[in-house]
Amino acid sequence: MKILLDTQIALWAWMDPGRIPEIIRRALEDPSNLVYFSQVSTLEIQIKFGLGKLTLPDHPSRFVSEAVQSSGFNYVPLSDESICFLDRLPNYHRDPFDRLMVAQSIVENYHLATVDKQVTRYPVLLVA
Repeated sequence: MKILLDTQIALWAWMDPGRIPEIIRRALEDPSNLVYFSQVSTLEIQIKFGLGKLTLPDHPSRFVSEAVQSSGFNYVPLSDESICFLDRLPNYHRDPFDRLMVAQSIVENYHLATVDKQVTRYPVLLVA
């Protein structure tokens, strides 16, 4: 299974792994699964850090790249196809980062690892 991490799940994996729900933790630990970290999350982390809404042990420019590398997650850029897919999604979720993660998951055929109940309204594969 190809798993795309929601930003919150990635941050928990790096800074507070005990908060990750059991079913997601098991999927992340399964060596047959490929785990991906999205460029969308890099953008979300930088914006929230810059606004003072997110505390990190280092600046995002260093923290994210080091955390992705040390965790073994695969970094995936955001494609134009995923961005343009937003037109096809109903506006169930107001958070643009979550909508982009849903779009990217659908377009790239990822299972999205998230605890956000709003995304269940979309036709996205979830880690469940």
